[in-house]
Amino acid sequence: MYHVGEYIVHPGQGVCKVDEIVLEPQETYLLLPVGVRHPMRISFPVSSEARLRPVLSRGEAEALIGEYPHMDVDTFTERSAALEEEHFKKKIRTGTCRDSVCVVKTFRRRIAEVRARNKKPPVVYERILKQARERSLAELAVALEITADDVRAIFEQQGDEDFSLN
Repeated sequence: MYHVGEYIVHPGQGVCKVDEIVLEPQETYLLLPVGVRHPMRISFPVSSEARLRPVLSRGEAEALIGEYPHMDVDTFTERSAALEEEHFKKKIRTGTCRDSVCVVKTFRRRIAEVRARNKKPPVVYERILKQARERSLAELAVALEITADDVRAIFEQQGDEDFSLN
């Protein structure tokens, strides 16, 4: 069981802080999403806590950032964009922070390849990239106890533009 004040990752909302634990009528976590403009408390049953996971530790976050330049991209392809989108969104929702970071790298590369052919990348690529980038930056920021902008700056200092907003 998680405790008040701990940070966890909710499959749909991303990084959340356990704000309160309500015992009646059913044990429920009241979660407050982190890094959103207008956070609203989310009720989440303690009985389903297997779907939640703890945020990375500081050491794991530092290792992940260091490993990023050598990380392989995901080579998953499907016959339709909708099936690809479903695959990657599921990976972002239910996977680890490493999975989200891998999706960022994958879609930055795919977008760059499309632009290199003087084509406009599919909107779905931009949508998946944005979701993966926001999810991973939020978790890394909480793990390192800094802002998402500071995490982005760390990646840029390494020469990795994948987390920039451009």
